[in-house]
Amino acid sequence: MAAGSGGSGSRRASKSGADSGFLGLRPTSVDPGLRRRRQGPRNKKRGWRRLAQEPLGLEVDQYLEDVRLQERTSGGLVSEAPDEKLFFVDTGPKKKEPSKKGTKGQKRSLLLKKPLRVDLILENTSKVPAPKDILAHQVPNAKKLKRKEQLWEKLAEQGVLPRDVRRAQARLLNPPVAKAKPGPQDTVERPFYDIWAKDNPLDQPLAGQDTFFLEQTKKKAVKRPPHLHAKPSQAPAVEVTPAGASYNPSFEDHQTLLLVAHEVELQRQKEAEKLERQLALPTAEQAATQESAFQELCQGLLEESDGEEEPGRGQDEGPGAEGTEASPVPTCPAPAERKTEKKTEQQRRREKAARTLRMQQAAVRAARLRQQELFRLRGIKAQVARWLAEVARRREQRRARRLLEDDKPRRLGRLKYQAPDIDVQLSSELSGSLRTLKPEGNILRDRFKSFQRRNMIEPRERAKFKRKYKVKLVEKRAYREIQL
Repeated sequence: MAAGSGGSGSRRASKSGADSGFLGLRPTSVDPGLRRRRQGPRNKKRGWRRLAQEPLGLEVDQYLEDVRLQERTSGGLVSEAPDEKLFFVDTGPKKKEPSKKGTKGQKRSLLLKKPLRVDLILENTSKVPAPKDILAHQVPNAKKLKRKEQLWEKLAEQGVLPRDVRRAQARLLNPPVAKAKPGPQDTVERPFYDIWAKDNPLDQPLAGQDTFFLEQTKKKAVKRPPHLHAKPSQAPAVEVTPAGASYNPSFEDHQTLLLVAHEVELQRQKEAEKLERQLALPTAEQAATQESAFQELCQGLLEESDGEEEPGRGQDEGPGAEGTEASPVPTCPAPAERKTEKKTEQQRRREKAARTLRMQQAAVRAARLRQQELFRLRGIKAQVARWLAEVARRREQRRARRLLEDDKPRRLGRLKYQAPDIDVQLSSELSGSLRTLKPEGNILRDRFKSFQRRNMIEPRERAKFKRKYKVKLVEKRAYREIQL
């Protein structure tokens, strides 16, 4: 056991000595150069890591990092730098020159020349020059452009100039004539015309062409249907607030507005109380008992007698009498008793003559009625006049009702229009100046309600946020360690 323990200690000592790069002072220490290295593949990633963790790999990495640091800070290796760059001669403290007070403009110019701290932080302090970007110096299509330049040089020797040069020379030889700006006197001479009239001079080039072709080619506007010009509601876009809503109203106007707001609040309170009464549970007196529930179940199942039965009826009359009284009397003969004899010719002639006589009598009666209608023309005309008057009255009533409903909001969606609250202040909240006035209402809400009242948008309600999944609370490990 002692030998084993000593062997393990020597192995640990040799490993620490190999890691440090020096020979250990113990007698059991081994030269790191003679220690057997671990074998393994070097072309794998784990082989790279193993080589980088060995002492030789660590020393190489440290050396290369030191070289890169010297190149960044001093521009090269310190061992190769000259003495003038590494040392300087100290000649004592410099004498301070008397400060010269410059003008304000000079100080401003000095401040402008001095770089900002932000720019100094962002500057590159590395002494190693950046690698040259070859792609930045390359010109796309350089060979093609070079051939073009050579071609134009040859053409210039022959006297041929590019098109843009020829145009510039022609513009110099024949400069464009500047158009005279119309003066105020020219505008008076121009004729006036209505752009919406049929004889509009702007529409003369389009005269005589197909209307469908002009509409499809966007040269002529599509005719708007007449219902687009009608407003969805005749209610005004901006309603004038009552005089009682002013910041300094009169007493009568303010009390009138308070009375209107009070009536609205009373109506709202009555509706709430009615809903509470309908949804309230029944009291102890009104609660259903077992007997009342049984009576409701038996309702309509039992026939109540009048209590006026004839005395002795149940005793005198037997079941046979009840059967004879209840059985119906046969009114039609039995199938065996029916006549099976055929009608004679005489009977058929009589039936035909009777039918013909009935038809003649009906025709005579209809002719007599039509003749009587001629004497009822005056009554029929009066009846038609009354019917037309009733139709006109109903039509006028419907038109008046429709005019009254034009100002009211319609049912455009599943929700009804709810009128906004009246913006009114109590007598104690009134202020005599605009500076101390307390604002009431909201402009955006007022415009939104105006759109709903004029049937431009449907009444809406705010969308409710509903989470689709259950929130899971997780306690983080760092928080748990702090609590412990």
